[in-house]
Amino acid sequence: MPLKVKTTSKGPGVYVISPIGSIDGNTHSILGERLDEILAEQPDVLIFDMEFADYLSSTGIRVLLKTKKALKETDSRMVFMNLQPQIQKVFNILKAIPSLEVFASMEELDKYLDVMQKSVQKTNS
Repeated sequence: MPLKVKTTSKGPGVYVISPIGSIDGNTHSILGERLDEILAEQPDVLIFDMEFADYLSSTGIRVLLKTKKALKETDSRMVFMNLQPQIQKVFNILKAIPSLEVFASMEELDKYLDVMQKSVQKTNS
């Protein structure tokens, strides 16, 4: 299945990236090019909604790890949600993404981000 990458802004500096299809040797550059465009905007958080990603190869993992490294340089984060079982298995095997950064849904992620922001506000008060 060819890859499509849908991106939406969830607020200033927060982007939702939704890959649709297979992220593999033939399609990884589509995702990589879109991520490069977003990284140029210096985002604070990238949210990967993997609901419609049905396959992830080692080249796809490489794109994600390259993105994670670029975000780390600017103290930005990336999180994942709606992982399909086969992709969750890939992450479990590789231990590429800490389990605290994988969310079941947008609602769960919103609750987490709300708690994190409130804790920062309390610290700065």
